Amino acid sequence: MESVIGCCPLKATHGGGMRRWRSPRAAVIPNFHLPMRSNEVKNRTNVDDIKSLRLITAIKTPYLPDGRFDLEAYDALVNMQIEDGVEGVIVGGTTGEGQLMSWDEHIMLIGHTVNCFGGSIKVIGNTGSNSTREAIHATEQGFAVGMHAALHINPYYGKTSLDGLISHFDSVLPMGPTIIYNVPSRTGQDIPPHVIHKVAKSSNLAGIKECVGNKRVEQYTSNGLVVWSGNDDQCHDSRWDYGAAGVISVASNLIPGLMRQLMFGGKNPSLNSKLMPIIEWLFREPNPIGLSTALAQLGVVRPVFRLPYVPLPLAKRVEFVNIVKELGRENFVGKKDVQALDDDDFILIGRY
Repeated sequence: MESVIGCCPLKATHGGGMRRWRSPRAAVIPNFHLPMRSNEVKNRTNVDDIKSLRLITAIKTPYLPDGRFDLEAYDALVNMQIEDGVEGVIVGGTTGEGQLMSWDEHIMLIGHTVNCFGGSIKVIGNTGSNSTREAIHATEQGFAVGMHAALHINPYYGKTSLDGLISHFDSVLPMGPTIIYNVPSRTGQDIPPHVIHKVAKSSNLAGIKECVGNKRVEQYTSNGLVVWSGNDDQCHDSRWDYGAAGVISVASNLIPGLMRQLMFGGKNPSLNSKLMPIIEWLFREPNPIGLSTALAQLGVVRPVFRLPYVPLPLAKRVEFVNIVKELGRENFVGKKDVQALDDDDFILIGRY
């Protein structure tokens, strides 16, 4: 597959012995409008195209030392996903740290991903919010910049009633293909099947990213609803024993080829067991702490963290080095040798 690394490359300059990274000045875009072709429609993605996806990566967002997005590293990481058979990416989700982005950053990254990779991979923008007003506005913008589908979480922290959940999802579903995301450990509120069956009347509901467990997955799949496992440690059984379409994965950032085997290669408990050490390691601390640490150790992203996330301690980083050697460096993204890194190598950014 043709490489598209460096869709929007960043330039490096050096001075005074300290390396600083600066993005090139934005190009001046003329103010003109292209005529709309008569066959163009607002949303060109069929819901069935989303339902058919088996392996979707919740993609990591890398940073520069000043806390801005490192689009060069991001492009390289997405390209690695494409080359190893990933079919879709969630942009600005929990793993991508959408919760630490401004909405301008959020929509820019969705548009950038569509522009660089939209012909090779499905781009699913996380445009959900605990505010229905924000969710509507962000989803309108996401589809306007070309995303193929939206990911919507239920309103968190403040929560709402079950009728409120239905009204919230009914407000965003008309805009285009939508995946509803149920993760009570983060939102503090389960989305019960009653709510899903109500909103499933919309033809735009592509399916559910379900983190409650495989019994819940089976409740939906037995009634003809599409489900993606939201738990890497359960996704093999979810796919082959409980009828899930596939997985929305964190681990596939690191081992996309092996995760593709797990979702496409038929039931394989041996491979599933082989992947458990890296999956368990990734979730010792709240995601995306482990993933961000691992990608820095592999030399795929710079060791820059937006607070409140901080890297895993040295002992855990050494453990990751051993896991990589055991599983085989060739199965992980990137080409550099895995390193434990020193504590001083990491940059923590509070203002950006």
